[in-house]
Amino acid sequence: MNFNHFDESGHAIMVDVSAKQPTLRTAVAAADVRLSPELLAAIRAGGIAKGDVLGVARLAGIMAAKRTPDLIPLSHPLAIHNVTVDFDIDDKAGLITARCTVRAYERTGVEMEAMIGASLAALTIYDMCKGSDKSITIGEIRLLFKEGGKSGIYRRNVGSDA
Repeated sequence: MNFNHFDESGHAIMVDVSAKQPTLRTAVAAADVRLSPELLAAIRAGGIAKGDVLGVARLAGIMAAKRTPDLIPLSHPLAIHNVTVDFDIDDKAGLITARCTVRAYERTGVEMEAMIGASLAALTIYDMCKGSDKSITIGEIRLLFKEGGKSGIYRRNVGSDA
């Protein structure tokens, strides 16, 4: 089997993407945060001691996406053109889904940037709320969509995420 992150001697390397043509790359990822309906109501009402939970989580997700090369070994530093973090809230299920979208005109994809952004937004929700309830869980982190580059379009077609 041929691994592209290792040279012929087995040493870890960064993949050379210099010969690839830049294209518009987009990726959307999501991360689930499960919490009690009471805590979710407190978040909505602005009743969390640390402040605006979703506002801070949005900033954390954006900042994290931009720092992906500092966190994932061998990833390429990219000139990211846009990052958004939005939240889908299901009051009955006690679920907040952090959804991160990343766009860049680049030689390599932005999936990891979107995954890092969604993950850190979810972790920030936990951090801001752990004083009220430590039973919060962070669930599935997943790629929902990507386009750009030679592999074409990927769209997750499971459940309502697609």
